Amino acid sequence: MHLSAPLYRLKREARLLSREAGIPLAAALDRIAAREGHARWSLLAQRVAERSPAALIHPRFRPGEMILVAARPGQGKTLLALELALAAMKAGNRAAVFTLEYVEREVEARLERLGARGALKDLLALDCSDEICSARIMERLQGCAPGTLAVIDYLQILDQRRDTPNLQTQVAELSAFARRSGAVLVFVSQVDRSYDPALKPLPDLADLRLPNPLDLSLFDRAVFLQAGRLRVVQCGGEGK
Repeated sequence: MHLSAPLYRLKREARLLSREAGIPLAAALDRIAAREGHARWSLLAQRVAERSPAALIHPRFRPGEMILVAARPGQGKTLLALELALAAMKAGNRAAVFTLEYVEREVEARLERLGARGALKDLLALDCSDEICSARIMERLQGCAPGTLAVIDYLQILDQRRDTPNLQTQVAELSAFARRSGAVLVFVSQVDRSYDPALKPLPDLADLRLPNPLDLSLFDRAVFLQAGRLRVVQCGGEGK
């Protein structure tokens, strides 16, 4: 299935159409879906979900892995991380989202739009506290089953509080916890503003925004996004 633009951009078009045409968002979404060859937005979203990057990437994760999902703003990195949480739940695992960027109702609304309803919703834990740090994450995940997937949104914000250990220490603690517990930890990460897509189609590890030192070998894989394209790399290894 080929779309004229990534799904998140089609949603933006629908929101703009809704405002300009004075029609409900649901009607605008259906108009965009019709243009893409589907009778309703729900059918288009279902087809996309079946072929989504998250559905393809998640089965490659192994218990205990540390994952980076990185991009410049507006490229869909948080969306992909939430889709990975949903993929984990669909596979029968529990999931957790720790975010310092969004309030609870925003995350719940985004997950519901992705299909996290009913029994699936019961598999999710959500933490939007200002106290999020490695210690809190490990405490909330204590006793989790192998394969539990936790999204941390986002990596750099763990480095902003003066009353918590530095980023290197926190990530090292979380890496050791992931190995012990079998949890999969997915860190949403910023890409530095110096990254220029005109010079390089996709960012890489060298483009991560890291104000303070961080040993990237603590991560197993990194997923980079730009303009609807995606690349998975082994940290310190060749692209896959």
